[in-house]
Amino acid sequence: MARVGVFAGITAALGLPGGFTVLGGVPITAQTLGVMLAGAILGPRLGALSMTVFMGLVAAGLPLLAGGRGGAAVFVGPSGGYAIGWIAGAFVIGAIVHAGGRKPVWWRTLLGMLVGGIVVVYAFGIPVQSAVTHLPLGQTVLASLVFVPGDLVKAVVAVLVVGTLVRAYPRAFRREWVSGRLPAAETGGAHR
Repeated sequence: MARVGVFAGITAALGLPGGFTVLGGVPITAQTLGVMLAGAILGPRLGALSMTVFMGLVAAGLPLLAGGRGGAAVFVGPSGGYAIGWIAGAFVIGAIVHAGGRKPVWWRTLLGMLVGGIVVVYAFGIPVQSAVTHLPLGQTVLASLVFVPGDLVKAVVAVLVVGTLVRAYPRAFRREWVSGRLPAAETGGAHR
C-alpha cells in the first residue's frame, strides 16, 4: 500500500511545474509520466489503484492536478475523461509490461506505454472532451494530436526509467523472476 501512495504522490509532484492549456481546455502536463511509471512498476492492479487513490484525492478537493486544480468539477470538465483514463491506462500498462508474469523488457514496456499510456487514455479523454466542448468527435481527435509528441517523449522516458530500475533495483517491481517467470509459490504452484 505504501507504493500505491508513493506513486499517487509522484503523479501529484509531476503536476507541480504546472502545465499549459491548448485547444479545448486540456492542459499538457508531466503527470501522465506518473501514470506510465505507476502501471509499469506496480503492475496492473496496484498501478490502477494508485491512480484511483490520486483521483479520489482530487475529487475530495485537493489541488493535485497541474495548475492547482482539484474538486469534483474536474471530472465534468474537458479533461475529465483523460483523468479517468489514467486509471484504465495504468491497468493496461501494467498488464502489458508484466504479461504472463515475465520480467519487463524494453519492447513490452514501450508497447505498454503506447497502448495504455496513450491509446487508452485518449480513448477515455477524447469523447468526454468532445461532449463537454461541443466539438465534433473528428475535430476533437485532430485537436488532440497536439498531445502526441509530448506523450511519446514521456513514453520513452518511462521506458528508460523502467529499464534502469529493472537492472538496478528489481525489487521495485514487487516480483521475483525465475527464468522470466514468477516462482511457483506466487502462482499457486501452477506453471503456464
